[in-house]
Amino acid sequence: MHRIILSAITFLPGAIMALIPVIFTQPFNNAEGLTSYQKLARDIFRELIEINTTVNNGSTKAAEAMAARLRTAGFPDSDLQLIGPRPENKNLVVRYRGEGTKRPILFIAHLDVVEARRDDWSFDPFTFTERDGYFYGRGTSDMKCEVADIVANFIRLKKEGFVPNRDIIVALTDDEETGDANGVRWLLATHRSLVDAEYCINLEGGGGDIRNGKPELMEIQASEKVYISFQLEVKNPGGHSSRPVKENAIYRLAAALTRLARFEFPISLNETTRVFFERTARLEAGQLKNDMLAILKEPIDAAAASRLADLSPYHNAMMRTTFVPTMLNAGHAENALPQTARAVVNCRMLPDDNVEHLFSTLKRLVADSLVVITPLNDPFISPPSPLQMDVLETVEGLTASMWPGVLVTPVMSTGSTDGKYLRHEGIPVYGVSGMFTDMDDVRAHGKDERIGVKEFYDGVEFMYGFVKGLTSGS
Repeated sequence: MHRIILSAITFLPGAIMALIPVIFTQPFNNAEGLTSYQKLARDIFRELIEINTTVNNGSTKAAEAMAARLRTAGFPDSDLQLIGPRPENKNLVVRYRGEGTKRPILFIAHLDVVEARRDDWSFDPFTFTERDGYFYGRGTSDMKCEVADIVANFIRLKKEGFVPNRDIIVALTDDEETGDANGVRWLLATHRSLVDAEYCINLEGGGGDIRNGKPELMEIQASEKVYISFQLEVKNPGGHSSRPVKENAIYRLAAALTRLARFEFPISLNETTRVFFERTARLEAGQLKNDMLAILKEPIDAAAASRLADLSPYHNAMMRTTFVPTMLNAGHAENALPQTARAVVNCRMLPDDNVEHLFSTLKRLVADSLVVITPLNDPFISPPSPLQMDVLETVEGLTASMWPGVLVTPVMSTGSTDGKYLRHEGIPVYGVSGMFTDMDDVRAHGKDERIGVKEFYDGVEFMYGFVKGLTSGS
């Protein structure tokens, strides 16, 4: 396995730019008006937002709309595959034919969005709204902005007559938000040849962070934590609540959860997180900077790690495997002793940890044979992806050109994406996006979801250069 080499991702911007073909790298300036391709991206974005792709509607209409646009731009029907397990849940797989001198690159993005109720929003979540420098609507940040981005750039490149050195595949998928019976997992299981590639660019998982109004950090997702949940269950004969006994299912379950609350997994950094803390420390000062650097030493400074964990749940999750109770259910009547008490404990495991260790730790902490522990899902082990130098160099060069001074770093996602299915099947995955969002104003899945107008157009321009940078030359 390749290793992350720090010196390899600290080229001077000029050296990197020499590796990248002539591209547009100018940030969006509204005073100059929209270019034809920016108008195209906006029109596609509007169309996508106004197609309701929540779980009860499916993503077929959106997939068909994108196929129609690509067909009009010159993509033959043979390179547009509309497939899925159900008529309302189709995915679109697009192949941009290249010279074939290298294996294909796969890009993935999902079309489906989480539910949004009109009563919860300031305006209709399925009406594309531009206001005060933002685009609003369900899916504006998660992640129809990226679908519009890649489709608009495929059309642009096609019209320019660009011929990549390899095939470029785009899979626009369904069912990412609500399950795993379709989308990337389904495509791998039933149509592997359509999405087989040297590596994948996941348009979700990476991207830029804005802090205090300024672009600060560009992240490349190179790994993600493994998702697994356990049920803790206690059974009891119960009885009448007027005659309570000490043996109570709720008490027993609560005692087990209290023991879990007092435990933390040890700090365990991998190659990606080591680089992340080393690089992001450059953006900080004082005690926070010193603590980020202290955890990189051997042995790890326990006091520094504790301060980091207390200061930021995100930093804590980057440093260790975690578990937390997320659901409780107990009893059947207010005047009866509980016969059953259940809790769901959700775990986010480091990619180089293992499920057997996680289960044995949970069992040891619960320390009660009457508390039955049952896994609720089969985890997809998702090994870290070895960093790909052409990906790093292209992202670093474009970032230096468009956002001078912004730091580029690999990152491990503390959540989960469809990239896990590809990594599980041996296809490396890198989360890359040119879209910047405010790290203190995350609205994905929430009320009045939005993305900045400037940030959207800059992201589209970034992706144009990124696709050309990866697929130009021999």
